[in-house]
Amino acid sequence: MENKLYCATDFTRFIKEDSDEESWRDPSRKDYARVIHCPSFRRQQGKTQIFPGHESDFFRNRLTHSLEVAQIAESIAHRLNAIDEFLSSNPINPRICFTAAHLHDIGHPPFGHNGEEALDECMRPYGGFEGNAQTLRIVSQLEKKRYRTDTENAIERRAGLNLTYRTLASILKYDEEIVENRSKDTKVRKGYYYCDRPVVNDIKKAVCPGVDFTDRKFKSIECQIMDAADDIAYSTYDIEDTFQAGFLSPSKILTFEPEVLEVVAKQVGKQIGDSSFSAKDVASVFLDLFSQFVLPADDLSPGESDSQVENVLSALTYQQDLDAIAEDGHVRTSFTSYLVGRFINGVHVEINEDLPQLSRVFIEPATLTEIEVLKNFTYQATIRSNRVAVAEFRGKDIVTQIFAALDGEKGLLLLPSDFQALYKDATGDEAMQKRVLCDFIAGMTDRYAMEFWSRLYSDSGETIFKPL
Repeated sequence: MENKLYCATDFTRFIKEDSDEESWRDPSRKDYARVIHCPSFRRQQGKTQIFPGHESDFFRNRLTHSLEVAQIAESIAHRLNAIDEFLSSNPINPRICFTAAHLHDIGHPPFGHNGEEALDECMRPYGGFEGNAQTLRIVSQLEKKRYRTDTENAIERRAGLNLTYRTLASILKYDEEIVENRSKDTKVRKGYYYCDRPVVNDIKKAVCPGVDFTDRKFKSIECQIMDAADDIAYSTYDIEDTFQAGFLSPSKILTFEPEVLEVVAKQVGKQIGDSSFSAKDVASVFLDLFSQFVLPADDLSPGESDSQVENVLSALTYQQDLDAIAEDGHVRTSFTSYLVGRFINGVHVEINEDLPQLSRVFIEPATLTEIEVLKNFTYQATIRSNRVAVAEFRGKDIVTQIFAALDGEKGLLLLPSDFQALYKDATGDEAMQKRVLCDFIAGMTDRYAMEFWSRLYSDSGETIFKPL
């Protein structure tokens, strides 16, 4: 039976492969296998999610975060297939959503947002740096799985993982070309690099043959599912990590500094389109989530809800009861599970009859508000806290100084041999040579970046016998 969500060209590749005819494994499963076996996927274990990995094995890193996003994305796909009439007979391929989630963070550089900011500043005259754009670049070019055989130029030969176009579409979150040269005061926009425009055009032609995207944006249904799953994971698991770390507790959240809550309210208001959203609304969202976890709304009898909720909220004023959500491992895990299930049930789909592959996936307004409050509060209260800021401060300088060394007079000699070849083949194209340097640094883990910097600037006596 034909599935209207997919067409024949969805599962073609930049380089044709005969093995796609394997009867026991379809192309999307083959794509998934390539992803989990590639170095860029493994390197995520060495990149910080919220707390530095050396602090504790409990805290999530980019790799474990991606695994959790993948499970949520797959669950959303299965749920939508089950509840939507169109999708019940034209099901979403959960494996594509699963694979997209494994890929979505591999473009992040070392040291999180500080590393991204440093690389963007270094690359501003040459297209900047942006994590989503780097993800597409890694899988379509930088990974060393497939090469073209019709050229000897090291840059032109690259075909990355040679994934199917539908899988590539699932990680194209922002259909926006990043301009080559930005003014100093202009922030990078999320999108894809101008030099990767041909890749994006090929994706669009394969997934939506004959469609003109001059006046419309491209974002596949699988990509939207992955994006929603990322928001759900980010909003729930990051706050669980902050509870475990002792940075936050429910009682601290409900009594947090008003000025921080105002900042959170302003950001949430932008995301949900409600300029009247206030600090009091932020606190109300948390109070509602805590209270409904203790006493779910389904347990309330008609006519008794007000008094029972008042009793619950009264009980929550006792800090020892309230903070069990943070301090008791069983309660904390149950709370996180409750949030994830609650948020998954808030994801819905609106089928596009003309282009079902671009059908709209959305989170219902009440659930979106809760997700945005958790996301933005965690960012403001933890990621921008002085303890985390001090730990991350050095990261920006390390990335900037590595780039300066590689971009110096003898920088070519500091690169591994494969990147030296790429740099030489970009002779005459200054922007591409700078992009080669950026690609090398962006692929570093936090630990490798510190070690590489130490080789360049420290007196710690790093051995010359360890390969770069």
